[in-house]
Amino acid sequence: MGDMTNSDFYSKNQRNESSHGGEFGCTMEELRSLMELRGTEAVVKIKETYGDTEAICRRLKTSPVEGLPGTAPDLEKRKQIFGQNFIPPKKPKTFLQLVWEALQDVTLIILEIAAIISLGLSFYHPPGEGNEGCATAQGGAEDEGEAEAGWIEGAAILLSVICVVLVTAFNDWSKEKQFRGLQSRIEQEQKFTVVRAGQVVQIPVAEIVVGDIAQVKYGDLLPADGLFIQGNDLKIDESSLTGESDQVRKSVDKDPMLLSGTHVMEGSGRMVVTAVGVNSQTGIIFTLLGAGGEEEEKKDKKAKQQDGAAAMEMQPLKSAEGGDADDKKKANMHKKEKSVLQGKLTKLAVQIGKAGLVMSAITVIILVLYFTVDTFVVNKKPWLPECTPVYVQYFVKFFIIGVTVLVVAVPEGLPLAVTISLAYSVKKMMKDNNLVRHLDACETMGNATAICSDKTGTLTTNRMTVVQAYVGDVHYKEIPDPSSINAKTMELLVNAIAINSAYTTKILPPEKEGALPRQVGNKTECGLLGFVLDLKQDYEPVRSQMPEEKLYKVYTFNSVRKSMSTVIKLPDESFRMYSKGASEIVLKKCCKILSGAGEPRVFRPRDRDEMVKKVIEPMACDGLRTICVAYRDFPSSPEPDWDNENDILNDLTCICVVGIEDPVRPEVPEAIRKCQRAGITVRMVTGDNINTARAIAIKCGIIHPGEDFLCLEGKEFNRRIRNEKGEIEQERIDKIWPKLRVLARSSPTDKHTLVKGIIDSTHTEQRQVVAVTGDGTNDGPALKKADVGFAMGIAGTDVAKEASDIILTDDNFSSIVKAVMWGRNVYDSISKFLQFQLTVNVVAVIVAFTGACITQDSPLKAVQMLWVNLIMDTFASLALATEPPTETLLLRKPYGRNKPLISRTMMKNILGHAVYQLTLIFTLLFVGEKMFQIDSGRNAPLHSPPSEHYTIIFNTFVMMQLFNEVNARKIHGERNVFDGIFRNPIFCAIVLGTFAIQIVIVQFGGKPFSCSPLQLDQWMWCIFIGLGELVWGQVIATIPTSRLKFLKEAGRLTQKEEIPEEELNEDVEEIDHAERELRRGQILWFRGLNRIQTQIEVVNTFKSGASFQGALRRQSSVTSQSQDVANLSSPSRVSLSNALSSPTSLPPAAAGHPRREGVP
Repeated sequence: MGDMTNSDFYSKNQRNESSHGGEFGCTMEELRSLMELRGTEAVVKIKETYGDTEAICRRLKTSPVEGLPGTAPDLEKRKQIFGQNFIPPKKPKTFLQLVWEALQDVTLIILEIAAIISLGLSFYHPPGEGNEGCATAQGGAEDEGEAEAGWIEGAAILLSVICVVLVTAFNDWSKEKQFRGLQSRIEQEQKFTVVRAGQVVQIPVAEIVVGDIAQVKYGDLLPADGLFIQGNDLKIDESSLTGESDQVRKSVDKDPMLLSGTHVMEGSGRMVVTAVGVNSQTGIIFTLLGAGGEEEEKKDKKAKQQDGAAAMEMQPLKSAEGGDADDKKKANMHKKEKSVLQGKLTKLAVQIGKAGLVMSAITVIILVLYFTVDTFVVNKKPWLPECTPVYVQYFVKFFIIGVTVLVVAVPEGLPLAVTISLAYSVKKMMKDNNLVRHLDACETMGNATAICSDKTGTLTTNRMTVVQAYVGDVHYKEIPDPSSINAKTMELLVNAIAINSAYTTKILPPEKEGALPRQVGNKTECGLLGFVLDLKQDYEPVRSQMPEEKLYKVYTFNSVRKSMSTVIKLPDESFRMYSKGASEIVLKKCCKILSGAGEPRVFRPRDRDEMVKKVIEPMACDGLRTICVAYRDFPSSPEPDWDNENDILNDLTCICVVGIEDPVRPEVPEAIRKCQRAGITVRMVTGDNINTARAIAIKCGIIHPGEDFLCLEGKEFNRRIRNEKGEIEQERIDKIWPKLRVLARSSPTDKHTLVKGIIDSTHTEQRQVVAVTGDGTNDGPALKKADVGFAMGIAGTDVAKEASDIILTDDNFSSIVKAVMWGRNVYDSISKFLQFQLTVNVVAVIVAFTGACITQDSPLKAVQMLWVNLIMDTFASLALATEPPTETLLLRKPYGRNKPLISRTMMKNILGHAVYQLTLIFTLLFVGEKMFQIDSGRNAPLHSPPSEHYTIIFNTFVMMQLFNEVNARKIHGERNVFDGIFRNPIFCAIVLGTFAIQIVIVQFGGKPFSCSPLQLDQWMWCIFIGLGELVWGQVIATIPTSRLKFLKEAGRLTQKEEIPEEELNEDVEEIDHAERELRRGQILWFRGLNRIQTQIEVVNTFKSGASFQGALRRQSSVTSQSQDVANLSSPSRVSLSNALSSPTSLPPAAAGHPRREGVP
């Protein structure tokens, strides 16, 4: 039934296809309906319809070994008949839609209404116009010409609104475009390995066609649907399609169906592609989503902008750890939605907005009252019906002034500044090898306090070479001479290395003369193959003699086995198994070892201990990774039970132990030193042996000998953090993580536990912000959990990239330092902009308010205000948001989550400059006409021409802002505000540009801008007063901030607001399976109730400040339904009471084991 309806749904698209299908032995429909079957049904269907997978390959005119011929006409034909491997993206929003969205801004709507009313009234000439009886406040005859110009103000307001809207829309549009570009770049970089004309080639995912033979391996994200042809131990995580988190084992005879968007968790193999693009399983889901997604669109709009709903080429529904993809999506959207900065900004904007509203309301009320009292009470004029329109006109004028105050108070430029700053940083970070997938990750990185890094490939070059070996009872400190090794041993060694490694791993000749040979595939295996070549042997003949199809059984490498073994059938029908893996693990399974004469001799446990001491530990202490190569022979009958791994992987004979060096990248020690100076702790989490890990950590500078730090192995770490029941306790993690620097032999879950433990820790006063690097599929959960996940662009698997926030395109640790620098720069740019913006706002609001109340008319007109607002906001945000980062950013500690946006120093600057500007403007307003010997602009009638007096005030105001913009470049009270100003050409261009436009407005702006042209000496005075800002800035910098205790900071995120949100994430993420089976709605309802109760309790407790523990106790009983949170809250209660009773007591760990670094 299922495939019936689905094929109906599609048949209308594919009527014309079936006629083509004749050229190939099967049509697209047939293949599609086949791919919708699972497991045994599919096997039966293949048997009945086609015979076997070979037959399908024949029908698709492809060879399982050679692949497609790869000729252009053939590929074209396949694309026409079976479709391309591309899912068309959702249409981007058109420019007009974006304009419409920008128009929804409340302040803009208020302005539009005001402008329209103003326009309407200016065209309406009431009959009582000339009536002497009507009050004209502060009299003054009106020229006829002036009455005509009444419409200008309304039109100008509308014009400026249009400007604001267009700028915003254009910004959104370019952001969207940039994101699409970024997305398509990610897609083009995604390549997949296929066999064409007998050659293994990598092609972009979009180029894959039906009939291609694709090679799949551990860590791949399958780009199309296909049938499994041959391979070993292939296990797939299909949770992204089915929601079942168990790994599915694939085999030709049981379950050959490989589906697009699923993850390869183990093993390798080949598949023949049967469905691509919209016809693959993921594609079908995407198409259905596209069809049903229209209504959802509106709801998801906000979430989408962040995720960039550009076509992720064949990306699965995002979910790395299994479980319901949808559920995960919701949980993550909640988590990623608001970054720290956005939270602080929203809060600040609301605070400012409220203040602005109050001010504007008061302004309007005062103006109206003054007018009515003056007209009807003092002058005792009657209200004449024919005068009503005149009065209404006055009221409208007052309303416009009120709105102007509001407009000036609200910093519309804030969102603009944030967007520009982030977009600019993201663009520039591309050059620094950081490909940012989520915009806010860039800013979160500036707050990072801890980095958990992998060792291989990130801190090291990931170019493995064997530098020491132990063969035939001799420990060679460099590569041995081939003649010194017994011939039999040599043959075994070459076979063991050549056969027991992925055949995709090769060493190719260098690209350039004199360069190093290229290593392709698994780097450790490349190191071993390189060892074979160094011994003057060749691995190619061995491989061609024993091709991949002939391998009898393969136990692939995974994080549990820590070894890889391959079984082959010898000519005499007996079996031989070659094994290689981590030396301490493989040696435990050896009971013999090859002697110098190439004969096996007994290898007892005490020999093993001696070998560990004499060979393995010295190698590990040189920072080498030790690998043991071994083999075992089995009789032909009875054939061993290959599935019983424990018996098979035992009684091995050790051939040799090699030490592989992976040199530390030359730039890493310096990068780590920078991190430590910037207050970021670097921890190394690796699967390597603890001695190797410690040696590398010392080389990198993660640990310095003689410091108090911990190096633990995964086992020991788990022993220390779990209680008697084997549950993880947050309190135990808190004792370990502050000193932990190296976690060796760790499993992916250990990494996730550590990251989660550090993030959830309440041990420090600031919540830790953790960045994690990862490249393997198994790092997915840790990358998702971290605040910022870095995936490796070169060595990283698709799964890791999918779970990450930033992709390091050069796999280099020092790029992370660049990311920190950019992140801090974003934060600083926004603070700079705020400092500038708020000075403008404070001054403009106070001037408009007092001016309106004292002289009934704001000295700064609506259009002038808008010009100030527009330029100052839009351009200043551009100028200040594009400051390039400097190394000095790395000299300070990270800002915490509850550090306010506007620090005391900034508050000092804002108020200091406001005082200077207000003093001068009021001086000009009340005695300016005497200073300049000009007519006073105060008390002008309604439509009087613009006065020089008010023009001077406006001009001075703008000049002061311009020079204050230079002051705003520094926010930490530095003296030299011009430092590095020429490194930012945008800034210089904008300051000069604004100045030029200002000259044009004043000299030629005329009536619309309420300006009258000024003489040169008046201009000089304006500029001189503006320059005073720079001098005044130095004066302010001299006042010590520490004296000004009374200054409040603003825009701080308090702990109180954060906790519920964090807790909510945990709850959503940690629901266990049993609970999932229950009805979701019910749980959420109960949980909602409980949470409200708890919050009320907490609030009350805070009010009374009394039984704090009572609230916590209640908390723990409430959340006990979600076990994880219960584990967190009960220990935290204990720790609180301890802390309250003895403020100075050391945590038991610190007292108990003063130094545990020596523990292996």
